[in-house]
Amino acid sequence: MVKHNNVVPNGHFKKHWQNYVKTWFNQPARKTRRRVARQKKAVKIFPRPTSGPLRPIVHCQTQKYNMKVRAGRGFSLEELKLAGIPKKLAPTIGIAVDHRRKNRSLEGLQANVQRLKTYKAKLVVFPRRTNKFKAGDSSPEELATATQIQGPYMPISLEKPSIEFVKVTDEMKSFKAYAKLRIEKTNQRHVGVRAKKAAEAEKEEKK
Repeated sequence: MVKHNNVVPNGHFKKHWQNYVKTWFNQPARKTRRRVARQKKAVKIFPRPTSGPLRPIVHCQTQKYNMKVRAGRGFSLEELKLAGIPKKLAPTIGIAVDHRRKNRSLEGLQANVQRLKTYKAKLVVFPRRTNKFKAGDSSPEELATATQIQGPYMPISLEKPSIEFVKVTDEMKSFKAYAKLRIEKTNQRHVGVRAKKAAEAEKEEKK
């Protein structure tokens, strides 16, 4: 049923309709091709993990998303230094490095240093030559039991905060949150003036 004073619909949708139809018949073949490519890559990079180098835990940008964590580009030089890993050695043992990244919080720095230390403890380093072992290479027993890790290694997961139930008291009910915020905002605004007045009063007393 036509409503209101609109133009009577008279659309012509039969011209060149084939230009606007998109098919996806190659989807099953692409799926196979991607799987084969992953298998070839896994063989090529053996015995490294198939998911690539280890990435740091970083927070997403902007106030809207900064509570979420994700994998970053690479570990900062400060994180590598605190974990005791030389910056030139790191890429050779499967650790991504980003020399431009800065550590803005102590919690993030400690989390990534701990991540590096955990990785270092689990690491199995194969020698460049099978018959020539160097300092830092793993023992032959560890090499014999080492396997290639498929899928994501040390995946990043957001910890859910624990909920604590408390009984609502009369003091909580009587607390005026808005009034308290306004008072604190006023105190913050006048902190400089009050400090100046206190200093002047102290100066007058000494005289």
